[in-house]
Amino acid sequence: MLEYDWVMLEPHMAPLAHTVPAEHRWIELSDGRVTVYGVCPPAQFQRCRIAHRLACPAQPLPDSWPWLTALRGENARQTERDEPEPPPPPEQWPDAD
Repeated sequence: MLEYDWVMLEPHMAPLAHTVPAEHRWIELSDGRVTVYGVCPPAQFQRCRIAHRLACPAQPLPDSWPWLTALRGENARQTERDEPEPPPPPEQWPDAD
């Protein structure tokens, strides 16, 4: 049975399903919806999606998988790169006597 809750998936990320624990595998169905894929083991080359909350560096999650830790680190670096630089301080002019 498919549930109808919205889940934000990590964009541009489709790891091999066998590298992701069954309860975290989201498989895209032919109609575009996704469902948790709990079949173990999945097909060797089956790809899946993961929920964004697992890869979000702002979420305090356990270090479940080494590649996920690397992804979270890269997402944190990307966030830092995307933040605008603060404007430089105004020039200080010496007081004229």
